[in-house]
Amino acid sequence: MKAIAAFAMRGRFHALALTVAGSGSILFCWISAAILALVTLRKGVGSGAQLLLWALLPSGVLLYVVGDSGPISLLLGTYLLAAVLRTTVSLPLAVLSSVAVGALSGLALLLFASGYLEQMLTVFGNFLGSLEQELSKDAQTAVEFARPTASQVAGLMGAGSSMMAIICLMLGRYWQAALYNPGGFGSEFRALRYPPMPALALVVIALALASLGVEYRTWAVIALMPLNFAGLALVHARAKQRGSGQLWMTVFYLAWLLLDPMKLLVVLIAVADSLLDFRRRWKWGGGN
Repeated sequence: MKAIAAFAMRGRFHALALTVAGSGSILFCWISAAILALVTLRKGVGSGAQLLLWALLPSGVLLYVVGDSGPISLLLGTYLLAAVLRTTVSLPLAVLSSVAVGALSGLALLLFASGYLEQMLTVFGNFLGSLEQELSKDAQTAVEFARPTASQVAGLMGAGSSMMAIICLMLGRYWQAALYNPGGFGSEFRALRYPPMPALALVVIALALASLGVEYRTWAVIALMPLNFAGLALVHARAKQRGSGQLWMTVFYLAWLLLDPMKLLVVLIAVADSLLDFRRRWKWGGGN
Protein backbone atom coordinates (compact mmCIF):
# COMPACT_ATOMS: atom_id res chain seq x y z
CA MET A 1 0.00 0.00 0.00
CA LYS A 2 2.85 2.39 0.74
CA ALA A 3 4.10 1.83 -2.82
CA ILE A 4 0.81 3.22 -4.14
CA ALA A 5 1.26 6.38 -2.06
CA ALA A 6 4.89 6.74 -3.13
CA PHE A 7 3.91 6.43 -6.80
CA ALA A 8 1.11 8.98 -6.40
CA MET A 9 3.47 11.53 -4.84
CA ARG A 10 6.00 11.34 -7.65
CA GLY A 11 4.16 14.06 -9.50
CA ARG A 12 0.78 15.55 -10.34
CA PHE A 13 0.20 13.25 -13.30
CA HIS A 14 0.87 10.13 -11.22
CA ALA A 15 -1.66 11.16 -8.55
CA LEU A 16 -4.16 12.16 -11.24
CA ALA A 17 -3.84 8.87 -13.11
CA LEU A 18 -4.35 6.74 -10.00
CA THR A 19 -7.22 8.81 -8.67
CA VAL A 20 -9.14 8.95 -11.95
CA ALA A 21 -8.53 5.26 -12.64
CA GLY A 22 -10.16 4.17 -9.40
CA SER A 23 -12.84 6.83 -9.01
CA GLY A 24 -15.12 5.23 -11.57
CA SER A 25 -14.96 1.82 -9.89
CA ILE A 26 -17.20 0.71 -7.06
CA LEU A 27 -14.49 -1.65 -5.81
CA PHE A 28 -11.46 0.65 -5.99
CA CYS A 29 -12.90 4.10 -5.31
CA TRP A 30 -11.60 3.95 -1.74
CA ILE A 31 -8.03 3.98 -3.08
CA SER A 32 -8.81 7.10 -5.11
CA ALA A 33 -10.33 8.74 -2.04
CA ALA A 34 -7.27 7.92 0.08
CA ILE A 35 -4.95 9.38 -2.58
CA LEU A 36 -7.16 12.47 -2.69
CA ALA A 37 -6.77 12.80 1.07
CA LEU A 38 -3.01 12.35 0.80
CA VAL A 39 -2.63 15.05 -1.86
CA THR A 40 -4.88 17.44 0.07
CA LEU A 41 -2.94 16.92 3.30
CA ARG A 42 0.47 17.18 1.65
CA LYS A 43 -0.04 19.69 -1.16
CA GLY A 44 -2.92 21.76 0.15
CA VAL A 45 -6.66 22.25 -0.21
CA GLY A 46 -6.32 23.82 -3.67
CA SER A 47 -4.33 20.93 -5.11
CA GLY A 48 -6.80 18.50 -3.61
CA ALA A 49 -9.71 20.40 -5.16
CA GLN A 50 -8.15 20.20 -8.62
CA LEU A 51 -7.68 16.47 -8.23
CA LEU A 52 -11.25 16.12 -6.95
CA LEU A 53 -12.70 17.82 -10.03
CA TRP A 54 -11.03 15.28 -12.32
CA ALA A 55 -12.03 12.38 -10.10
CA LEU A 56 -15.68 13.47 -10.18
CA LEU A 57 -15.87 12.87 -13.94
CA PRO A 58 -15.75 9.02 -13.94
CA SER A 59 -17.68 8.80 -10.67
CA GLY A 60 -20.30 11.10 -12.16
CA VAL A 61 -20.57 8.82 -15.19
CA LEU A 62 -21.07 5.87 -12.85
CA LEU A 63 -23.83 7.77 -11.05
CA TYR A 64 -25.55 8.60 -14.34
CA VAL A 65 -25.29 5.10 -15.86
CA VAL A 66 -25.77 2.85 -12.84
CA GLY A 67 -27.33 5.23 -10.34
CA ASP A 68 -24.75 4.44 -7.65
CA SER A 69 -23.83 7.60 -5.74
CA GLY A 70 -21.42 5.79 -3.42
CA PRO A 71 -18.14 6.69 -5.17
CA ILE A 72 -19.02 10.35 -5.64
CA SER A 73 -20.19 10.63 -2.02
CA LEU A 74 -16.99 9.00 -0.81
CA LEU A 75 -14.77 11.33 -2.84
CA LEU A 76 -16.59 14.46 -1.73
CA GLY A 77 -16.76 13.30 1.90
CA THR A 78 -13.11 12.32 2.11
CA TYR A 79 -12.01 15.59 0.54
CA LEU A 80 -14.10 17.55 3.06
CA LEU A 81 -12.51 15.69 5.98
CA ALA A 82 -9.01 16.10 4.54
CA ALA A 83 -9.60 19.82 3.94
CA VAL A 84 -10.71 20.25 7.55
CA LEU A 85 -7.65 18.38 8.81
CA ARG A 86 -5.30 20.35 6.57
CA THR A 87 -6.86 23.67 7.63
CA THR A 88 -7.29 23.06 11.35
CA VAL A 89 -4.57 20.45 12.00
CA SER A 90 -7.13 18.77 14.28
CA LEU A 91 -7.90 15.10 13.73
CA PRO A 92 -10.84 15.15 16.20
CA LEU A 93 -12.45 18.03 14.30
CA ALA A 94 -11.89 16.31 10.96
CA VAL A 95 -13.48 13.09 12.22
CA LEU A 96 -16.35 15.11 13.72
CA SER A 97 -17.02 16.51 10.25
CA SER A 98 -18.01 12.98 9.18
CA VAL A 99 -21.41 13.60 10.82
CA ALA A 100 -22.13 16.25 8.18
CA VAL A 101 -20.85 13.92 5.46
CA GLY A 102 -23.12 11.09 6.52
CA ALA A 103 -26.18 13.28 7.03
CA LEU A 104 -25.79 15.07 3.69
CA SER A 105 -25.16 11.79 1.86
CA GLY A 106 -28.32 10.25 3.30
CA LEU A 107 -30.42 13.34 2.59
CA ALA A 108 -29.11 13.52 -0.97
CA LEU A 109 -30.25 9.94 -1.53
CA LEU A 110 -33.73 10.72 -0.23
CA LEU A 111 -34.07 13.87 -2.32
CA PHE A 112 -32.38 12.94 -5.58
CA ALA A 113 -32.01 9.16 -5.80
CA SER A 114 -35.45 7.71 -5.12
CA GLY A 115 -35.03 5.28 -8.02
CA TYR A 116 -31.76 3.94 -6.65
CA LEU A 117 -33.31 3.57 -3.18
CA GLU A 118 -36.17 1.58 -4.69
CA GLN A 119 -33.62 -0.76 -6.27
CA MET A 120 -31.91 -1.20 -2.90
CA LEU A 121 -35.26 -1.88 -1.22
CA THR A 122 -35.97 -4.55 -3.83
CA VAL A 123 -32.61 -6.18 -3.16
CA PHE A 124 -33.22 -6.17 0.60
CA GLY A 125 -36.75 -7.45 0.10
CA ASN A 126 -35.65 -10.36 -2.10
CA PHE A 127 -32.91 -11.32 0.34
CA LEU A 128 -35.23 -11.23 3.34
CA GLY A 129 -37.86 -13.16 1.38
CA SER A 130 -35.38 -15.93 0.59
CA LEU A 131 -34.23 -16.00 4.21
CA GLU A 132 -37.84 -16.25 5.42
CA GLN A 133 -38.48 -19.22 3.15
CA GLU A 134 -35.39 -21.05 4.37
CA LEU A 135 -36.16 -20.46 8.05
CA SER A 136 -39.85 -21.29 7.66
CA LYS A 137 -39.02 -24.78 6.38
CA ASP A 138 -37.81 -25.87 9.83
CA ALA A 139 -40.23 -23.74 11.86
CA GLN A 140 -43.78 -24.54 12.94
CA THR A 141 -44.96 -21.03 12.04
CA ALA A 142 -44.01 -18.76 9.17
CA VAL A 143 -41.03 -16.50 9.80
CA GLU A 144 -41.42 -12.87 8.76
CA PHE A 145 -38.94 -9.99 8.90
CA ALA A 146 -39.82 -6.32 8.83
CA ARG A 147 -38.90 -4.69 5.54
CA PRO A 148 -36.67 -1.59 5.68
CA THR A 149 -38.00 1.76 4.50
CA ALA A 150 -36.33 4.18 2.10
CA SER A 151 -35.40 6.42 5.03
CA GLN A 152 -33.75 3.53 6.87
CA VAL A 153 -31.71 2.54 3.82
CA ALA A 154 -30.70 6.16 3.18
CA GLY A 155 -29.54 6.51 6.79
CA LEU A 156 -27.66 3.22 6.59
CA MET A 157 -25.88 4.27 3.41
CA GLY A 158 -25.16 7.69 4.91
CA ALA A 159 -23.55 5.97 7.89
CA GLY A 160 -21.52 3.86 5.47
CA SER A 161 -20.34 6.97 3.61
CA SER A 162 -19.39 8.58 6.91
CA MET A 163 -17.38 5.57 8.08
CA MET A 164 -15.63 5.06 4.74
CA ALA A 165 -14.72 8.76 4.53
CA ILE A 166 -13.04 8.51 7.93
CA ILE A 167 -11.22 5.32 6.94
CA CYS A 168 -9.96 6.87 3.69
CA LEU A 169 -8.85 9.97 5.57
CA MET A 170 -6.97 7.79 8.07
CA LEU A 171 -5.34 5.85 5.24
CA GLY A 172 -4.27 9.05 3.51
CA ARG A 173 -2.89 10.43 6.78
CA TYR A 174 -1.09 7.13 7.42
CA TRP A 175 0.49 7.30 3.97
CA GLN A 176 1.58 10.88 4.59
CA ALA A 177 3.24 9.91 7.85
CA ALA A 178 4.83 6.78 6.36
CA LEU A 179 6.40 8.82 3.56
CA TYR A 180 7.39 11.99 5.41
CA ASN A 181 7.03 11.43 9.18
CA PRO A 182 7.32 7.73 10.12
CA GLY A 183 5.35 6.88 13.25
CA GLY A 184 3.52 10.18 13.32
CA PHE A 185 0.11 8.83 12.45
CA GLY A 186 0.06 6.21 15.21
CA SER A 187 0.60 8.70 18.01
CA GLU A 188 -1.88 11.13 16.45
CA PHE A 189 -4.61 8.51 16.15
CA ARG A 190 -4.09 7.10 19.64
CA ALA A 191 -4.58 10.61 21.04
CA LEU A 192 -8.00 11.02 19.38
CA ARG A 193 -10.43 12.13 22.11
CA TYR A 194 -13.38 14.49 22.46
CA PRO A 195 -14.05 16.93 25.31
CA PRO A 196 -17.22 16.32 27.33
CA MET A 197 -19.47 18.83 25.57
CA PRO A 198 -19.05 17.55 21.96
CA ALA A 199 -19.22 13.92 23.12
CA LEU A 200 -22.41 14.43 25.11
CA ALA A 201 -23.93 16.49 22.28
CA LEU A 202 -23.39 13.61 19.86
CA VAL A 203 -25.02 11.19 22.31
CA VAL A 204 -28.02 13.50 22.79
CA ILE A 205 -28.47 13.83 19.01
CA ALA A 206 -28.26 10.05 18.58
CA LEU A 207 -30.78 9.42 21.38
CA ALA A 208 -33.14 12.04 19.99
CA LEU A 209 -33.06 10.42 16.56
CA ALA A 210 -33.50 6.91 17.96
CA SER A 211 -36.48 8.06 20.03
CA LEU A 212 -38.30 9.06 16.85
CA GLY A 213 -38.69 5.39 15.92
CA VAL A 214 -37.01 2.48 14.19
CA GLU A 215 -36.91 4.38 10.91
CA TYR A 216 -34.43 6.90 12.30
CA ARG A 217 -32.07 4.59 14.18
CA THR A 218 -29.76 4.24 11.21
CA TRP A 219 -29.45 8.02 11.22
CA ALA A 220 -28.48 7.88 14.89
CA VAL A 221 -25.52 5.72 13.89
CA ILE A 222 -24.16 8.67 11.88
CA ALA A 223 -24.09 10.86 14.99
CA LEU A 224 -22.16 8.19 16.92
CA MET A 225 -19.53 7.59 14.24
CA PRO A 226 -16.92 10.03 15.67
CA LEU A 227 -17.31 8.44 19.11
CA ASN A 228 -16.80 5.01 17.61
CA PHE A 229 -13.43 6.05 16.21
CA ALA A 230 -12.52 7.86 19.42
CA GLY A 231 -13.23 4.62 21.27
CA LEU A 232 -11.10 2.67 18.83
CA ALA A 233 -8.29 5.17 19.38
CA LEU A 234 -8.53 4.60 23.13
CA VAL A 235 -8.35 0.83 22.65
CA HIS A 236 -5.23 1.28 20.50
CA ALA A 237 -3.69 3.56 23.13
CA ARG A 238 -4.28 0.99 25.86
CA ALA A 239 -2.98 -1.85 23.68
CA LYS A 240 0.15 0.17 22.90
CA GLN A 241 0.73 0.93 26.56
CA ARG A 242 0.30 -2.68 27.66
CA GLY A 243 2.21 -4.13 24.71
CA SER A 244 -0.71 -6.23 23.47
CA GLY A 245 -0.02 -8.27 20.36
CA GLN A 246 -1.66 -8.10 16.94
CA LEU A 247 -3.72 -11.22 17.64
CA TRP A 248 -5.58 -9.46 20.45
CA MET A 249 -6.34 -6.45 18.22
CA THR A 250 -7.46 -8.72 15.37
CA VAL A 251 -9.95 -10.49 17.65
CA PHE A 252 -11.17 -7.14 18.95
CA TYR A 253 -11.76 -5.73 15.46
CA LEU A 254 -13.60 -8.87 14.35
CA ALA A 255 -15.90 -8.51 17.35
CA TRP A 256 -16.36 -4.80 16.61
CA LEU A 257 -17.27 -5.45 12.99
CA LEU A 258 -19.64 -8.35 13.64
CA LEU A 259 -21.31 -7.51 16.96
CA ASP A 260 -23.46 -4.41 17.45
CA PRO A 261 -23.13 -4.56 21.28
CA MET A 262 -19.36 -4.19 20.82
CA LYS A 263 -19.89 -1.02 18.79
CA LEU A 264 -22.09 0.35 21.56
CA LEU A 265 -19.44 -0.57 24.15
CA VAL A 266 -16.79 1.29 22.15
CA VAL A 267 -19.04 4.37 22.07
CA LEU A 268 -19.60 4.15 25.83
CA ILE A 269 -15.89 3.98 26.61
CA ALA A 270 -15.32 6.97 24.32
CA VAL A 271 -17.91 8.95 26.29
CA ALA A 272 -16.36 7.81 29.56
CA ASP A 273 -12.93 8.83 28.27
CA SER A 274 -14.21 12.30 27.41
CA LEU A 275 -15.25 12.71 31.05
CA LEU A 276 -12.39 10.93 32.82
CA ASP A 277 -9.41 11.22 30.40
CA PHE A 278 -8.13 7.66 30.84
CA ARG A 279 -4.80 8.32 29.15
CA ARG A 280 -3.87 10.92 31.77
CA ARG A 281 -4.97 8.58 34.57
CA TRP A 282 -2.93 5.72 33.09
CA LYS A 283 0.11 7.97 32.97
CA TRP A 284 -0.32 9.00 36.59
CA GLY A 285 -1.02 5.43 37.66
CA GLY A 286 2.01 3.99 35.87
CA GLY A 287 -0.13 2.18 33.26
CA ASN A 288 -2.15 0.05 35.74
